[in-house]
Amino acid sequence: MLRAILNLPFLVILMGLSALMMLVPMAHAVRISDFVTARVFLQSALLFLVLSALIGVAMVNYAPRSSAHSHLVALLSAFVLLPLILAWPMRFLVPDTSYLNLYFEMVSSLTTTGASFFDDPSRLSEPLHLWRAFVGWVGGLLILVSAVAIFAPLNLGGFEVYAARQSAQLAGGMARIQTADTSARLVSYSLRIAPIYALATLVLTVGLVLAGERSFRAFVHAMSTMSTSGITAGHGIEYAASGYAGEILIFVFMLFAVSRLTFSFDRGISVFRAIWQDHEFRLAMAFVSILPALMFLRHWIGAFEVDEQQNTMAALHALWGSVFTTLSFLTTTGFESAHWNDAQNWSGVSTPGIMLIGLAVMGGGVATTAGGIKLLRVYALYKHGRREMQKLSYPSSVGGAGKAARHIRREGAYISWLFFMLFAISTALVMLALAFTGLDFDQNLTFAVSALSTTGPLADSVLGVAGSYALLDDAARAILCAAMVLGRLETLAIIALLNPDFWR
Repeated sequence: MLRAILNLPFLVILMGLSALMMLVPMAHAVRISDFVTARVFLQSALLFLVLSALIGVAMVNYAPRSSAHSHLVALLSAFVLLPLILAWPMRFLVPDTSYLNLYFEMVSSLTTTGASFFDDPSRLSEPLHLWRAFVGWVGGLLILVSAVAIFAPLNLGGFEVYAARQSAQLAGGMARIQTADTSARLVSYSLRIAPIYALATLVLTVGLVLAGERSFRAFVHAMSTMSTSGITAGHGIEYAASGYAGEILIFVFMLFAVSRLTFSFDRGISVFRAIWQDHEFRLAMAFVSILPALMFLRHWIGAFEVDEQQNTMAALHALWGSVFTTLSFLTTTGFESAHWNDAQNWSGVSTPGIMLIGLAVMGGGVATTAGGIKLLRVYALYKHGRREMQKLSYPSSVGGAGKAARHIRREGAYISWLFFMLFAISTALVMLALAFTGLDFDQNLTFAVSALSTTGPLADSVLGVAGSYALLDDAARAILCAAMVLGRLETLAIIALLNPDFWR
């Protein structure tokens, strides 16, 4: 029976899992005696379980021609179609809004963007807040499994930077994914990644509870941290009861979105050494160290005008607020420290939002839940630029560091630059589309980067009141839905689906 279920098309399996997911907010609704909400989620779960079973029976003997393109098509279809199912129970529990708004909410959650149409958290009950965070958490797990089970063999999603021989690796990856059993691959990687992902979430939840946070909010913040969705059950972690201790815990667990090696703790203690030597991790630590230091120096100079140089606690608050928020937006989580405003008020000058936009564009590590261009591509461009500067002084020099490093500086940098250009073109097109809805340039840029980098809270952090998603019309929300899916799957994967050779 289980084998027959696993042999079903990937999208059908995801439909059934979406139905089972509804039992989680149902259980919480029963616990708090909200039986109306519990009944809606239970009925929705039964409805889509039956629907999934009927579709599964009808497609039990269906075998796709190419498992390679079926993987990507199923993943694309999941991000487009599953939000229709996930928004169904909210349609009855939040009747004062349109289905498009609820669809936008679920696309945002499933893609781990975290952009919310509901500016007033009191409009949603606790089970609905839990539902949004849980969908984002499962969306993060889906991305982690898909990255190693689908994108890695196809040399997509950032793995192309490490490919020693691009064309040969791509052909070999296509052959492997076509011959391998689809369900076996997904189940194998799910069983390896899901326990680490769930255990880290549980540990963070317990830590936040011990730090003084309420258990419900601790669970929501833990899921949002691990999935980098930035979804909260209130007005943000800056109002959390856990205080400094909670922010430190969240800061540590946000490191899971910096390097793909952080989900490899089952290999032993050598993983810690590998993480420290990882290019992505070191680059992230450089950003987290240098940018807050520059901001701190800038604020310190500005503090001469407001006579706050001797206020040591204000200086420490400003430094910590800068460090935490830098890592948060670099991992596309979008949390703001409770002392992020102190970092600006302490000196009397405001920090430009372009820095947060730049951090979100760079994004986190390859094969993590973070979005953006990814740190590995940024590293490849950096190494290429550094090598070109060396050749200006020594034109006949030969770059060392081995074959892999030479590949990253050459072919890796080339494909990284292509992706960067595709990301820039995608941003320009989304901005142009949003301009037709009546938004100004600042709003177009911020909303486009927020969607394509899957950093929903970026709009509110940069634009303030003008960054409210509730102010957007239906056309703008539809555009952002498409942008969030494009940003989550990445442009190269979409182009791969449009390649005629890929379908043969």
